[in-house]
Amino acid sequence: MAALALVFTASQVLAQDYEAGLEAYNAGDYEAALEEWRPLAEQGNASAQYKLGQLYRIGNGGVLQDYAEAAKWYRLAAEQGDADAQSSLGVMYDKGQGVPQDHAESFKWHRLAAEQGDAIAQVNLGYAYSLGLVVLEDYAEAARWYRLAAEQGNADAQINLGYVYSSGQGVLQNYAEAAKWYRLAAEQGNVIAQNNLGFMYSERRGVPQDYTTAHMWYNLASLTGNADGANGGKYRDLLAAKMTPAAIEEAQRRARVCLESQYKDCD
Repeated sequence: MAALALVFTASQVLAQDYEAGLEAYNAGDYEAALEEWRPLAEQGNASAQYKLGQLYRIGNGGVLQDYAEAAKWYRLAAEQGDADAQSSLGVMYDKGQGVPQDHAESFKWHRLAAEQGDAIAQVNLGYAYSLGLVVLEDYAEAARWYRLAAEQGNADAQINLGYVYSSGQGVLQNYAEAAKWYRLAAEQGNVIAQNNLGFMYSERRGVPQDYTTAHMWYNLASLTGNADGANGGKYRDLLAAKMTPAAIEEAQRRARVCLESQYKDCD
């Protein structure tokens, strides 16, 4: 019984050290987090190894960016089956960060993570199948992986699944289904989805034609200020030429309400 108690106490200490590192990380004290996590990582703790990988990949708060060091720690955690580390290592191989660029190796690690339910890895597998990277182009398989990630709320997957249904690649073309997935991503503030949803309402694709709603989504997209947002502003202004002043005013009001409600009241 004494031996069992000793092991349990050691586990408690490890957990406390990990949590101390997490508190430091969340407080922005990355050097302190490194000090807490490194001993655990060197003892083989996969969670700490993954966190070290994150610290070195991002490189801030006194921790110098070091892709090779990040990849080293990701690999140690990935080889223990840590899905986050597998997904991150897949990205490193895809981009050639800290390791030679190798799409086959990237696919391997993404697949392992995706099979554990990692949404980011599932999206990346979808990309690989849709573009024919390493594997044969397979739109149906791409759609399957996009769906798995989309159902977890991943906005990138939701956009891609919306596109799959809009284009009929790998699935039966279904504009209503496309609009559904675009909407879910748009409500997360994704500007591409907002533009796409605006188009669906403007052109009566899977939803009733509604210039006011289309203007609202284009207007929301325009607020981001990036290139996609600029496109939203352009589409909004083109659409406004077909609308009455009252309809434009209503669209602007709805955009304000939608934004103020954090996309919970956009109807």
